[in-house]
Amino acid sequence: MLRSHRSSILSLVLLFSAASSLVEPALARQPNIPPPPSNPYLDPKDDPYNPLRYIASNTFTAIAFSIVLAIAFIQTWYTWKYRVKWMSAMVIGEYTYAIGFACRFGLHYHPESSGTYIVEYLFIVLSPCAFIAANYVLLGRLATHINCTHHVLLPVRRLTWIFVTSDITTFLIQAAGGGLSTSHDVSSALAGSHIFLAGLVLQLASFLVFSVIYARFLYKVCSQDPELLRRDASGRWYRDWRTLAGALVVSCIGILVRSGYRVAELSQGYIGHLATTEAFFYGLDTLPLLIAIGIYVPFWPGMFISPDATFLPKEAEREVEQKFPHGASVV
Repeated sequence: MLRSHRSSILSLVLLFSAASSLVEPALARQPNIPPPPSNPYLDPKDDPYNPLRYIASNTFTAIAFSIVLAIAFIQTWYTWKYRVKWMSAMVIGEYTYAIGFACRFGLHYHPESSGTYIVEYLFIVLSPCAFIAANYVLLGRLATHINCTHHVLLPVRRLTWIFVTSDITTFLIQAAGGGLSTSHDVSSALAGSHIFLAGLVLQLASFLVFSVIYARFLYKVCSQDPELLRRDASGRWYRDWRTLAGALVVSCIGILVRSGYRVAELSQGYIGHLATTEAFFYGLDTLPLLIAIGIYVPFWPGMFISPDATFLPKEAEREVEQKFPHGASVV
């Protein structure tokens, strides 16, 4: 099990490295262009050299950076204290997310820096893939913890594998599209934006399906297993599985809001109203994600699920599937 955790962490790091390498050719393709305006602060909205089309606020950047880093530090400690290594993807994603916000300080002082913008955009947009992956894993762990895997639409091991694979795939599609979209070649940039949008749409669709499966799981437990629903009612809140289930609901809602915003934003283009208005970035992207990851500070999965808890062996999963065939039904 430890080997698999290390492999997942290594895979995440390698994926970010691969994504970084995708933007290098785009930088190299930049042709000789006239120098930018002498005063980039004068009219940022109409400045073609300013990719944001606004001057990033250091105040909002500092607030977001501090909150993300604080969450990352707390959850790093939680990972060590509760030995829940299968949430490591979220913690790593929080650090890379913080790097993205740190780059916005550079964009404030050098708004025309395409290199800083590419790094900022890469880490801000791709880091949430790690948050999504952590939620994919959490559902299987939660269902196994309460011995209720038969209410999940698919065997939890297979479910986790399918959605984590989809997350990695959409991550790579977005990374490839993001790399192409930074090109000064119009056709390449347009193709890149379309690829990137496709990655975002697929990611949103995948997470919507996951959210429906999770909602179905909760409905099945509430309607068919009332004893299981109340099994932790007499204990402390941090031992009640319903508390963790509620935290996952909140996290899913935050990610869905952010994903919907990103799809709408890119549908308008990189210089559309959503993309060039900082208030939308913080209100519909940053805030929902801070809620999605911050909810696990008071409700860390390790407080509810034993570090020794693992998925059922494949043979046991098959027995459960045969015993409860309704678990694989659509309704």
